[in-house]
Amino acid sequence: MLLSEIKSILDARVLTGEEDSVLSKKEINTACGCDLMSDVLAFVKDQSLLLTGLINSQVIRTAEMMDIASICFVRGKTPPQDVIDLAKEKDITILSTDHPLYYSCGVLYAKGLRGQDDD
Repeated sequence: MLLSEIKSILDARVLTGEEDSVLSKKEINTACGCDLMSDVLAFVKDQSLLLTGLINSQVIRTAEMMDIASICFVRGKTPPQDVIDLAKEKDITILSTDHPLYYSCGVLYAKGLRGQDDD
């Protein structure tokens, strides 16, 4: 699924990677909804979307280590500017949606975006 589709489905705001060409070209293979970065390290594969309520720099560092393509902060959260700057530096597109985590994961799943172990 293209990141531009995810943005539309979640009514999300783009915090980094604002260029339409980035959103319309970045392919997302799977998604993961998680607030425990240790679980992300254990289970997430590359080119995933991470949906989370955590807004600290550890989210960006974890995404970088796991080659996560994009992060979407839920519940209307916006990270501090230093986290946004770090994401820009690491070329990680971040979004923010007002929807809660459960809803965000559910609606993306219903639209065909699966998790790591879904066939």
